[in-house]
Amino acid sequence: MPELRLIVDNRERNLEIIDSLAQENVKLSFAQLPVGDYIVSDRMCVERKTVRDFESSIIDSRIFDQASRLKDAFKNPIILIEGDLGECTLGRNAVLGAILSLYTDYGVLVAYSGSPSDTSYMLSKFAEREQLQKKREPRLAGSKKAYTQYQWQLMILGSLPGIGPSLARNLINSFKTIRNLCNAEVKELMEVDKIGKKKAEAVFKVLNSEFTVE
Repeated sequence: MPELRLIVDNRERNLEIIDSLAQENVKLSFAQLPVGDYIVSDRMCVERKTVRDFESSIIDSRIFDQASRLKDAFKNPIILIEGDLGECTLGRNAVLGAILSLYTDYGVLVAYSGSPSDTSYMLSKFAEREQLQKKREPRLAGSKKAYTQYQWQLMILGSLPGIGPSLARNLINSFKTIRNLCNAEVKELMEVDKIGKKKAEAVFKVLNSEFTVE
């Protein structure tokens, strides 16, 4: 059987999956991927999420930012949820609503895996279908697309202390430009939805302190 290949994000920490793929004769190469965890072909990329991570990404809306970026970069993106969905503390309607939104609003397929070994098996089967049947090879070149201005703004603001994608959007909606945000006082920052005094002071400090080398 011809060799299968996957490009793996070098931040992927699940060694059980990595070892299982290697045992299944899947050749792995590692790179810091702009989106996703496993590039299967020039059109397919898989983002792996444990049930807990999937749940937290629904709560802070991170899952939809990731889905948008996946779809921008790949024709057939997949979010693979690993574990038992019954362990979610979110309500059933919230979880199912998010899954339906991923498919209908973002065009991202959601798949399920019971364990890391199941994930490894599914990844190898995705690769087998794409690479052997469809003759489509994994390729990093071309999968990285330029970020939009809005995505750059989200990334810049999302790197501030205590600010994730959801709060970054709130800041953009309130201040309109990063310059306006940088000129804001603590009281003005606290007027933004879900920005309390502690977060406002942390953001203000980062934006207004002199550069220091530690």
